[in-house]
Amino acid sequence: MRVALTATAGLGLAVLLSGAVSSGGVSVRAAPAGAVALGPGSTTMGSTASAGTGPTRTGPAEPTRTVADFARQRLAWAACPAEQRELNEAGARCAEVTVPLDYADPGGRTIRIAVSRIKARSPEGRSGILLSNPGGPGGTGLAYALALRPALGDAADRYDLIGFDPRFLGGSTPVSCAPPGPPTPPPEVTSPRQDYERSVRSARDTARRCQVHGDNAELLPHASTRNVARDMDLIRAVLGERRLSFYGVSYGADLGAVYTQMFPRRTGRMVIDSGTDPAATQYELFQRSGAPAESGLDEWAAWAARHHGTYRLGRTPGQVRAAVQGLLDRAERRPVVVAGQRLDAPLLRMLLKQPVQHEENDPVLAALVRDLVAASNGELATPGPELESVLRLLTSPELDGAMTGGAIYMCGDGGWPAGGWPEDPGTYWRNSVHSRATQPVFGPYVNGMIAPCAFWGTEPREPGTAVANDVPLLMLHARRDNNVPYEGALALHRRLTGSRLVTTDLRTHGVYGRATDGHRPVPCADRTVNTYFRDGTLPPTNITCAPPNRTAP
Repeated sequence: MRVALTATAGLGLAVLLSGAVSSGGVSVRAAPAGAVALGPGSTTMGSTASAGTGPTRTGPAEPTRTVADFARQRLAWAACPAEQRELNEAGARCAEVTVPLDYADPGGRTIRIAVSRIKARSPEGRSGILLSNPGGPGGTGLAYALALRPALGDAADRYDLIGFDPRFLGGSTPVSCAPPGPPTPPPEVTSPRQDYERSVRSARDTARRCQVHGDNAELLPHASTRNVARDMDLIRAVLGERRLSFYGVSYGADLGAVYTQMFPRRTGRMVIDSGTDPAATQYELFQRSGAPAESGLDEWAAWAARHHGTYRLGRTPGQVRAAVQGLLDRAERRPVVVAGQRLDAPLLRMLLKQPVQHEENDPVLAALVRDLVAASNGELATPGPELESVLRLLTSPELDGAMTGGAIYMCGDGGWPAGGWPEDPGTYWRNSVHSRATQPVFGPYVNGMIAPCAFWGTEPREPGTAVANDVPLLMLHARRDNNVPYEGALALHRRLTGSRLVTTDLRTHGVYGRATDGHRPVPCADRTVNTYFRDGTLPPTNITCAPPNRTAP
């Protein structure tokens, strides 16, 4: 159920490699329409609309309307969209919360946020509301709270579980970019520089399609993490709650940290899983993942060598590594052809980066590399199921939608957690070249032109969020997380002086509730989180949890 990104295009790949696209994935659509009013004696906001329509307009701007007026709106709870089968089967109800497009101008244009609610099973011991976010940026979350319920156990019974799609995503007021033109496959013969130039052209085209489509020029400056935090707090107020409890993973963890800085007195029981260094930009965070990813590949190479009889990639870690490097070296001259599709080296690097995040994905990564090596040598007759699934995703509309969702926040944030991208395209090329000496597999990828922000055309409205307060909260992180390195969690922990940190020595991205993804759970971490959600008790000191026992050699 977890969505974890290493690039905008990684959303669909990460979901695919962890299983089928879940109800918490990119396909979530709108909540049902219903009249939303601001309360007795206030201005009616008008009828909400289904996905695909523009933001609600109220006619002439109403300067006297304040953010507090929005807190008095009445929600029209109804069945969730038909495609949200699991939510409906769980008895959830859905609605839309009307929020200002621009919180500095609450009398102006409004947009809608799709929300879901599963009421507490134990109203006598109710602890309030629990919101959640699955990561991204660009991940939707209408059904994510439901996905967490198995991990929460009886702690879930004490909360109204609230799912929501962040502004401009999923069932909330949508932002979409103009559709891309017909795909242009890589040429039969290429080079690293030519691959880079294609990435620049693609980034420039994405920025153009997003800026000129519909009224995006008005909407996109308001796509920011700080505005999502404001929307969360308005959801809290509309539901009549004094405090907001929250679980977020990856970018969702950083979103939770942002909320604690903006609304410290309204923060309830906050759990942030796999957060990042608040002193870094998003581009710097990508760069910092290169070295840990290489280490993760070394771990995988040792595993693959032990399973040489199955995957035939080499009897030693060095031989396995050489097989991967040979594959990339050949693809930088001639893209790999599989089932009529050409896969260039930048794409192959992205495909490798996703499964290397989790130890449990070692067999998936080995099967992908085995088939890709065979294809590059002209020896692959039929792709295996792992590569076949990837090929299907690469031609699916979901991938472009995931890229759009990530880009609007990466380019809309003014700094940490999602923004801060160099404006000079040459910076990406120089950093990619320099990284090859020590990070030959992942360096060119994490230093490259991942987001279209150099060409975005609109400037962020606010700077990034500074982190420095003592709000109590619980943090989790894996020491060998190669998506967001452990050092970043330590930096965030030092800034959040009221936090406690739960650590485990594991190659994974996301520590809590791993069993919901089919991974081996970390029982100590799960117990610590659930105790905190159940009774509000933080551990007196930081905790190191033993990693789960391996079930395979």
